[in-house]
Amino acid sequence: MAYILVPVIIVLIVMVVVSLVRGIAAFLASTREEIERDPSRGPTPMQLKQNRMMFARIKFQAAAIVAITLLAALTRH
Repeated sequence: MAYILVPVIIVLIVMVVVSLVRGIAAFLASTREEIERDPSRGPTPMQLKQNRMMFARIKFQAAAIVAITLLAALTRH
């Protein structure tokens, strides 16, 4: 089982980094006009992308923590 979990953990860590980089890129692509505009007009597409990337990063981090915990529990015996 550990032989399966280690590659899964590596893939999840890569996905965390990818979603983090994509979120940062979306943040950097935001213009000053987008940041300073009236919030009653709703979020911009770039702000929505930042939000999606942050949520994806959180999901991948949670999955990686679960997999690491499972690996630790299995190798304890």
